[in-house]
Amino acid sequence: MKDLFDIHIAEFLLDAGKRDYSAKRLREQYSTESLAEIRDTQIQKLQEKKLTELFYEIEMPLCKVLHEIESYGVELDTAFLKELSVQMHREVLRIEQEIYDISGETFNIGSPKQLAVILFEKLGLPPVKKTKTGYSTDATVLTELAMSHPLPEKIIAYRQYAKLLSTYVDAFPSMVDEHSRLHTTYTQTIASTGRLSSINPNLQNIPIRTTEGREIRKAFVAPKDHFLIALDYSQIELRLLAHFSQDKHLIDAFAQGRDIHTYTASLVFKKTLEQVEKDERRIAKTVNFGIVYGMGPFKLSRDLKISLTEAKEFIATYFETYPGVRSYLDRTEADAKAKGELRTLCGRLRYFPELHSRNRIQYEAGKREAINYPLQGSAADIIKLAMLKLHAYLKEHQLETKIILQVHDELVLESPEHEVENVTKVAKKIMEEVVHLSVPLIVDVGIGKNWHDAH
Repeated sequence: MKDLFDIHIAEFLLDAGKRDYSAKRLREQYSTESLAEIRDTQIQKLQEKKLTELFYEIEMPLCKVLHEIESYGVELDTAFLKELSVQMHREVLRIEQEIYDISGETFNIGSPKQLAVILFEKLGLPPVKKTKTGYSTDATVLTELAMSHPLPEKIIAYRQYAKLLSTYVDAFPSMVDEHSRLHTTYTQTIASTGRLSSINPNLQNIPIRTTEGREIRKAFVAPKDHFLIALDYSQIELRLLAHFSQDKHLIDAFAQGRDIHTYTASLVFKKTLEQVEKDERRIAKTVNFGIVYGMGPFKLSRDLKISLTEAKEFIATYFETYPGVRSYLDRTEADAKAKGELRTLCGRLRYFPELHSRNRIQYEAGKREAINYPLQGSAADIIKLAMLKLHAYLKEHQLETKIILQVHDELVLESPEHEVENVTKVAKKIMEEVVHLSVPLIVDVGIGKNWHDAH
């Protein structure tokens, strides 16, 4: 793929911490008007930093695959979205009235200033956080206040509905083409981890943890005589954590196909797998994923609504349970600080200047990102490799099936009915075998007439 060269992607690989990769900015940086000069300098730098293979074997071939995905689009059931809009607007009005009833007056719910007056002056709730313009009413503040008063919870629900309506339900129907297909744009130069970003519209941020968010996925449909196939990497970052840390317990759990959250709970709470209760599994799940993102006791206590002492004990017990993970995290932080950089499975590079900051907040943020980078960055490498291999297979065998969406660790395919069985089997195999780790990669598969039902 050496006939293709994108200076923006090349610069992104050389320094993923920037915000601007425009030609104007690159001309200023390289002190030249000539894009050819910029390219020649970048070619040399890519070689010096051992990024040539990543650039030519993954990122450049992926440009063509993404262009096909974007051009083809995904079919949208706009009639369904219009019905959903009516239901959601009705629900918004109902919540709005409840908010006015609890507050004892009408006010502009969308105004943080007016809301702050109601919460902190009229109702006398304790202000949690102050900003330059007054007291904060952001999601973290409302979540905390909701533990002691019913109004903040209603405000959270109101905001969620309003966001779903304005960003997706009411916006999508006006974005489709004459064939009712929606076209997003995937960009390779936004997420510093190397993950793809979906913009105009963003299809990666449709919430899946709420019933309302999941309903929106029903609008993404397969054409007549076709099905959607959803292929989702199961707990890929935790599997990468097992691979990088070489922690014996973690490797054993995945090797034996155990439910990792139940397994962690059994070790942390010193119970058999059968004795683990739902709440204990929930705690273990929060800690498992939290560790990957460098979560500390403060966030854990807030997320689980437990005391700081309990949160500290959970984290300490977790590291006693998985000592290899503790060693890996310490080693990663030390490496990032000593070398100033970290790499992923495929050699993707990122710098961490924050780890030399005297500002504690900046340092801690840099530390969290450093801990997560090899895991999330390697997950990005893996799904990109899988997309390339799967796309090549579909082309080589002249199949009608197409990749239509990439969302986090998931690929969604649109497949004619007669190809579904074979493609599902092959796609799962390709994704699970695209790299070899110390633990198996597992892909969960779902098939349905719409994206929601394919899960």
